[in-house]
Amino acid sequence: MIGWKGDYILKRFNTTAVCIPEENYMVDISEEVIAIAKLVDEKKYFTINRARQYGKTTTLTALDRYLSDRYDVIALDFQDMTDAVFIDEDSFTRGLAQVLCDTRDSIGIPLAEKMYDEFKHFVKEEKQLVLNDLFRLFDLWCKENEKPIVLIIDEVDSATNNQVFLDFLGKLRSSYLKRQKNAAYKTFQSVILAGVTDVKHLKSKIREDAYSKENSPWNIAADFNIDMSLSASGIKGMLDEYESDHHTGMDTGDIAKKIREYTNGYPFLVSRICQLIDERFVPDVFVSLNEAWSADGVEQAVKMIITEKNTLFDSLMGKIRDYDKLRSQLEYLLFRGETIEYLPDNKEQEQLMMYGFIVNDHNTVAVANKIFEMRLYKYFVGESRFSASMRREALKDKPEFIKNGELDIPLIMERFIACQNIIRNMNDEMEEKKFIEEEGRERFLTYLSPIINGVGTYSVEDSTANSMRMDVVIHYNGKRYIIELKIWHGERYNEKGEAQIMEYLDRFDLNTGYMLSFNFNKNKKPGVEQVHIGDKLLYEGIV
Repeated sequence: MIGWKGDYILKRFNTTAVCIPEENYMVDISEEVIAIAKLVDEKKYFTINRARQYGKTTTLTALDRYLSDRYDVIALDFQDMTDAVFIDEDSFTRGLAQVLCDTRDSIGIPLAEKMYDEFKHFVKEEKQLVLNDLFRLFDLWCKENEKPIVLIIDEVDSATNNQVFLDFLGKLRSSYLKRQKNAAYKTFQSVILAGVTDVKHLKSKIREDAYSKENSPWNIAADFNIDMSLSASGIKGMLDEYESDHHTGMDTGDIAKKIREYTNGYPFLVSRICQLIDERFVPDVFVSLNEAWSADGVEQAVKMIITEKNTLFDSLMGKIRDYDKLRSQLEYLLFRGETIEYLPDNKEQEQLMMYGFIVNDHNTVAVANKIFEMRLYKYFVGESRFSASMRREALKDKPEFIKNGELDIPLIMERFIACQNIIRNMNDEMEEKKFIEEEGRERFLTYLSPIINGVGTYSVEDSTANSMRMDVVIHYNGKRYIIELKIWHGERYNEKGEAQIMEYLDRFDLNTGYMLSFNFNKNKKPGVEQVHIGDKLLYEGIV
């Protein structure tokens, strides 16, 4: 909704459709647009494949504006084409011609009158049409048009499982190669395909034989390595503009950094945090915007996001439910805490990256951002095979765990240890390892979840995650609690773990930390003890 303040439009944060600079607070993406325009100037054909709601359409709209002085930009949306259009070449040719005409009628793309009439004639043509008819008209169009033509097709995912679209790509490829051989040949200056699913995945769904899988008709595409995530400095610039309008007194640099830490620059998540703080928190959560634009406000927004239903999470979680292999990969990554090598030819990793779940972090696999990680933990813990029994035990004692609005972490650890009798029966080394990697962390997070549900959140500190330990960071009623979960590997390793958690406590200016060790030594003494290290207090629990 756009309101008015004095003589100018009061901007809003936007999480639906295209962001418009005149109407929405948005990060300046001019550097990215200029970098993409350079590929167009170089006559490249390429794809922009990013996850859902990653700012593709907003970027393409800005690119259209930027290029319009030098090129005629024909921006189409394949969502305007129904499944019936992809039945055969005749239907596709007529359908694309109709979309060109409709788009000119609705948003005024630069389609000259003569070509408009030609495409209109295609729609009504009585004879059976083929793609060659369409491309003969494309050739004429590019030859006679005053400016070079840039063709942008958004939402190419709509073409999934349609052979005719592959043939269309093949014809585009043929035109591109003709230009490479003959500089006088006129075709599109550049072709840009945008969507979530890249052409390789379209191809693999359409043709099953090995030959076609290795020979994509889009193998002419240039690499697209432009970072479309939003930087902390970019987010700060957006908040600076907001602050000049609203005068909340926030530290825009600190808030931008906090938002970036949770989102890793995922555009929808950045905008959603800001939108919630701006529109939803006063007066129900905070007295004023001055209080809402704070670290606590960001954390409250994150808590709301990981529990809400929205189109982004509907799409992401649908992929997990539909593809068991993707689900297994994510569970392995989250609960085992092991460093997983990034493998560019691994199909599951390729798909997880395409859908936005993971990123390549220095040649290792990492969940794309903390909000996704928190949402995934919430989902997997809710689906855990331990869910019923662990939740029952946790809820039974929940009133005792919360005192004056604060969590009694030592008591939570004590009660968790008490209900883990199954561990004591583990003797075999292989069974021990399996339990720790697949069950220990899952059990504890399943136990913890209902205790903090509705008030707090937790995340895993990914910078320290490895096969030996992982740090769970709990945010509850404005307080932070750090619990290190680790496998017992002797006293020497335990002392090293103590030193590491002390460094962590110093970083967050905390005086109390917690350590929960899974120990299979028969002579172990289960329970929770206090350990004083300098001016810090550490509660160590042994399972």
